[in-house]
Amino acid sequence: MLTNLKPQPADKILMLMQMFRDDPRSGKIDLGVGVYRNAEGVTPVMRAVKAAEKRLWETETTKAYTGLAGDPAFGEALSALILGDAVPRDRIAFAAQPGGTGAVRQALELVRLAAPGATVWLSAPTWPNHNSIVRHLGLPTRDYRYFDEATRGVDFAGMMADLEQVAPGDVVLLHGCCHNPTGANPDPAQWAEIAELLARRGATALVDLAYQGFGDGLEADAAPTRLLARRLPELLIAASCSKNFGIYRERTGLLVALAPDPATRELAQANLAFLNRQNFSFPPDHGARLVTMILTDPALRADWEAELEATRLSMLRLREQLAAELRQATGSDRFGFIAAHRGMFSRIGATPEQVERMRADHGIYMVGDSRINIAGLNAATVPVLARAIAEAGV
Repeated sequence: MLTNLKPQPADKILMLMQMFRDDPRSGKIDLGVGVYRNAEGVTPVMRAVKAAEKRLWETETTKAYTGLAGDPAFGEALSALILGDAVPRDRIAFAAQPGGTGAVRQALELVRLAAPGATVWLSAPTWPNHNSIVRHLGLPTRDYRYFDEATRGVDFAGMMADLEQVAPGDVVLLHGCCHNPTGANPDPAQWAEIAELLARRGATALVDLAYQGFGDGLEADAAPTRLLARRLPELLIAASCSKNFGIYRERTGLLVALAPDPATRELAQANLAFLNRQNFSFPPDHGARLVTMILTDPALRADWEAELEATRLSMLRLREQLAAELRQATGSDRFGFIAAHRGMFSRIGATPEQVERMRADHGIYMVGDSRINIAGLNAATVPVLARAIAEAGV
């Protein structure tokens, strides 16, 4: 049987990580892997997470399973962080998942269960795993224009023209904030137009919310998702705690299904539990319990929010510094978009050949489409990157 297996395409980011590890140069810079790093190059354990873990170690009395959908307290706490008071609680179904990727996968499993003929619309470009999961599940898919290569901003006219072709019942995957891989996001007025179009076309939105708190702040980053929740009868949200709580390896995520009424909410909740049972039975709980403790304890939450805000501001400072260094290195304002983008990523507009030249000449590693992880920089390496970009002729 196993001899019938076919080789699968290699993950380009994982390949890049291995190349970086194999590079003996001391001054090499990793801008490829999508994890937050502080100025010392470390992905830290947040203070509130450390405190919650200590408290959990002292008080936890069992490692028994939670429910099929996870601990309800986790779903309540995280969905409240995301949705606030945008919709009544009796319309919200949720189930814990192994990370944001697990939440995306389970959301698409739910789509296949409910509407197997629905087309899933993905932004061009999007996080590569979106395409991979949709194809693996055999769901029909189409792209909509999103990124303007000339302005390095959102191609809003193209996006809206393409979404006018969405059929009733189709699913449109949207990045709730901090678009990966581009860093370019619609403004509030544009989000309102997107919501109106989806309502008019009878489409369901699937929001991938992986970076709440990394862009303009917890509330501002949740605003587009809350807008969609108020305007649409149904909404799917795949939320990740990897970035904003820094618990990558705990694989902590939540799938939220907003239903049009309480009866449909009960049906959705039962189906979410069913899908969990088919895929992994009971979801992991350690990270979810830490998040619950932090969000429901005023002191832990205040400390978490303060550290998250410091993290967000550090990335904004790096963006502003890089834009300024590039202005000086190139004598041009054409990289001003870097300061305007939000989140961990930006696409700088380099060709694959220029990307390779920066790797070969300067030991700077970025994805071939020129996506850089801003959090892979620090104040000392920003000028190095700026000079490399200028020398490569980007």
